[in-house]
Amino acid sequence: MVKDTSLIAVVDDEDSVRKALGRLIRSAGFDVETFSSGTDFLLSLRQHRPHCVVLDLRMPQVSGFDVQQEMRLVDAGVPVVVITGDYSSEGRTRALNLGATAYLRKPVDDATLLAAIKAAVRDPPKAA
Repeated sequence: MVKDTSLIAVVDDEDSVRKALGRLIRSAGFDVETFSSGTDFLLSLRQHRPHCVVLDLRMPQVSGFDVQQEMRLVDAGVPVVVITGDYSSEGRTRALNLGATAYLRKPVDDATLLAAIKAAVRDPPKAA
């Protein structure tokens, strides 16, 4: 496996999901950092920007939608791959309108998630 120096942030409040996604993404050659809350992730943006964020929508206190809105406000320019167990057309529309490059249902198919990350890193959104 060729090492990709792109940094992928995984934001999910479920420890087991966060660990599994981290292992999967690392196995594809990416660098990974994980966050158990939207707040922790948003604080990290003050120091550095990942190349892509894998973001759960349903988290306590700060939801994935909240994270997307804040990223938009600070013009982070970081692609977001949304993962959720609560798939709905309204949620999908909202996430995509907030700039998500993909909206995937949990449990996420490994190949589909990795393809979405690779596409997001290859073609990041343009800064507004």
